[in-house]
Amino acid sequence: MTPTFILTLIAIYFGVLFLISHFVSKKDGGNAAFFSANKNAKWYLVAFGMIGTALSGVTFISVPGQVGSPDVQFKYFQFVLGNAIGFLLIAKVLLPLYYRMNLTSIYGYIEQRLGTVSYKTAATIFLISRTIGSAARLYLVVLVLQRYVFDAFGVPFWITVLGSLVLIFSYTYRGGLKTIIVTDTLQTLFLVSSVMFTIYFICTSLDFSPIEAFDAVKDSSYSKIFFYEDWLKSNFFVKQILGGIFVTLAMVGLDQDLMQKNLSCATIGEAQKNMYVFTGIFVLINLFFLSVGALLYIYAEKNGISIPLDAVTGQPRTDLLFPEIAFNHLTLIPAIIFLLGLTAATFATTDSALTALTTSFCVDFLNMDKKIEADNGKSVRTRHLVHIGFSLLMLAVIMVIYWMNSDSVVSLIFKIAAFTYGPLLGLYAFGLFVKTKTVKNNWVPFICILAPALTFLISTYSAQLFGNYQFAEELIIINGGLTFLGLVLISKPAEGSTRF
Repeated sequence: MTPTFILTLIAIYFGVLFLISHFVSKKDGGNAAFFSANKNAKWYLVAFGMIGTALSGVTFISVPGQVGSPDVQFKYFQFVLGNAIGFLLIAKVLLPLYYRMNLTSIYGYIEQRLGTVSYKTAATIFLISRTIGSAARLYLVVLVLQRYVFDAFGVPFWITVLGSLVLIFSYTYRGGLKTIIVTDTLQTLFLVSSVMFTIYFICTSLDFSPIEAFDAVKDSSYSKIFFYEDWLKSNFFVKQILGGIFVTLAMVGLDQDLMQKNLSCATIGEAQKNMYVFTGIFVLINLFFLSVGALLYIYAEKNGISIPLDAVTGQPRTDLLFPEIAFNHLTLIPAIIFLLGLTAATFATTDSALTALTTSFCVDFLNMDKKIEADNGKSVRTRHLVHIGFSLLMLAVIMVIYWMNSDSVVSLIFKIAAFTYGPLLGLYAFGLFVKTKTVKNNWVPFICILAPALTFLISTYSAQLFGNYQFAEELIIINGGLTFLGLVLISKPAEGSTRF
């Protein structure tokens, strides 16, 4: 498949998204539609569309790529099981709270419970966390497009990134969440179909029937799921489950992005139904992604395909194995399907993130939820400028990651999450479980900086401090716990009882 053909296909894809955006937002481009889709979204569209937002291009490429490591294999599925538990806790604990308070930004809870400084701190943590995390996700896919498309035209990497962000801005700046609920449903359809068809085409290339493919994956050296042998290692079962639970609580339940979609449903019952359906699909689709990884390595071994080398470091990069096989070793149709799935996964995540970042800043710092009547005036123009600002900020972060990163992007994202989302976990834990106290507000930002710093030191010197213990995603628990302890130390009796 030539670079020109790939570029043409991407252009057609975005043309469809622009048409959807035009018709969805034509009658209503105001703030209420942008922030909350007027709170009348259909739960089944939200549930299905959230799959694309939650998975991203990172799951599409990095998760299958990691399967080849002996210490990884299907380890990620342990983490996914923890994710599922976290999703159910969100549905039963956090969603009822958000609906009861009728929130547009979920950080409004912190304002009512702990005060203005704590509220602004929580919102700032989200803005930093989501910007870095979404930039890392988009970086990976732009890297693939750069390698297989834009290098052939001599286009610099930063231009490729900027062009991607301009496209996303173009179909989200007006309708926001109202548009994204529809476009993400379409993009998730492409993503899920791509996984299914990829498995089919690889099995066909290997002359496997469905039963033979299942047996080949099960009997391969890539399919080990549960790691019980050494509790000191990062792949240990309990660490992965706990990490999955708390990363989900922080990165989903305390994150404006995915919660904004849930809050667009008309009732709490519909929002919870959305979460239950989403959880089931999420677990199943991740198992398929891991199976794709095993089949890719089996295919590579059979056909003598090496893991591609990173253009910057010259080291093998497992993130690139999937696109290498799809573009250079399979036929045209599988390559097209891979490209559509990858594009859908990536832009479903990034468009949602930019909308959530814009919403959080406009609501949490500019108080636009209290100015809905000005939808067609100055506040809408200001919202557009904020949207542009976060697009440019994401461009800058992606370039920094490009210059510095050589690890798997999955690992990078969860390392970032452990340090940036931990303070949110601590803030909400204090608000929910310490009912008789509040905090000295001016000290909260200091605590939310100190806790990640201490967590970083603990992680860096864990081998010396804890006898070769390796932290995995459970590091977020340490971070959240230190934040919680710090908040307890600066707490004071609350005036009256707290309602939330």
